[in-house]
Amino acid sequence: MKLYLGLDIGSISANFALIENDGKVIKTLYLRTLGRPIDTIQKGLKEIESFISDDDIIVGVGATGSARQLIGTLVGADVIKNEITAHSISALHFYPDVQTVFEIGGQDSKIIIIRDGFVCDFAMNTICAAGTGSFLDQQAMRLGIPIEQFGDLALKSTNRAEISGRCTVFAESDLIHKQQMGYNVEDLIAGLCDSLVRNYLSNVAKSKELKAPYIFQGGVARNRGICEAFKRELKVDLIVPKYYDVMGAIGVALLVKKQIQKDTNFRGFAIAHKKFITKSFKCQDCAEHCEILVLFLGDELIGCWGSRCGKWDNANIEELPNYFSQAEHKETQRKIKEEENIYL
Repeated sequence: MKLYLGLDIGSISANFALIENDGKVIKTLYLRTLGRPIDTIQKGLKEIESFISDDDIIVGVGATGSARQLIGTLVGADVIKNEITAHSISALHFYPDVQTVFEIGGQDSKIIIIRDGFVCDFAMNTICAAGTGSFLDQQAMRLGIPIEQFGDLALKSTNRAEISGRCTVFAESDLIHKQQMGYNVEDLIAGLCDSLVRNYLSNVAKSKELKAPYIFQGGVARNRGICEAFKRELKVDLIVPKYYDVMGAIGVALLVKKQIQKDTNFRGFAIAHKKFITKSFKCQDCAEHCEILVLFLGDELIGCWGSRCGKWDNANIEELPNYFSQAEHKETQRKIKEEENIYL
């Protein structure tokens, strides 16, 4: 069976989607990155490898998310695309008449406006994290409540607290004030859900023309309290897809299925058992002083990016020692030589 693999790597989670040639989703994974995206990708690839049979073949791989360049280079992705493209493709795949897509993840939040099957507008949050999943994670930890119980507790509220939604600082100070006033946990959580939705609608969705059908995807769509808060604010029905938490991965898998026209660049599942080493340096060739990330597999340089001008995009290993200190370069090579069976 010919299969296509999509990877969506963000600040909080690594999402995997495996689809067949007809677009049917046959396997998904949602893993917490815990600040270690390469290790998480390798863990996910091992699980995907154990799922497919010996007769199955990966004919295309796509990567999206905030770490798409790193992971795309690591796995040998055929397509590397931004999250807006990936999420719009998956939304249209399952709901061809969708007109508004809300997407809230751990680090950022987005809105995508679709008309007649085409993306005509979009926006993302800027510097404020009050409308993201990480904000809810922090407040759940502060209240001593597992984030998995957050939404269900919000639905039990009978006297929702008014929590400021302007930014994380004001929201947290307001939460503390309402706790001291004596609000119970359910009402505080419901207030936080309302606060996140108000922040999202007044910042990310500002000046956008919102039309039904509305699709809500991303990891935060798991939270029933947020879903109900959206319904209360908009007074409309909200569709939460079956694969709400991995829609980005599904979208980029569908995209690579459509675009790939040659043999895949996928490095194979063997990379799940290899040792990768990353290094970085600051380019001194101009006033920008770009931070360049370098990725090694064995003694092979497989990726180098970060320059605004593209100078290092296709650099070879002989050029790099001039920018590493000799001690750094020798230490990198020492670590590489210590690893066994790490060559492709």
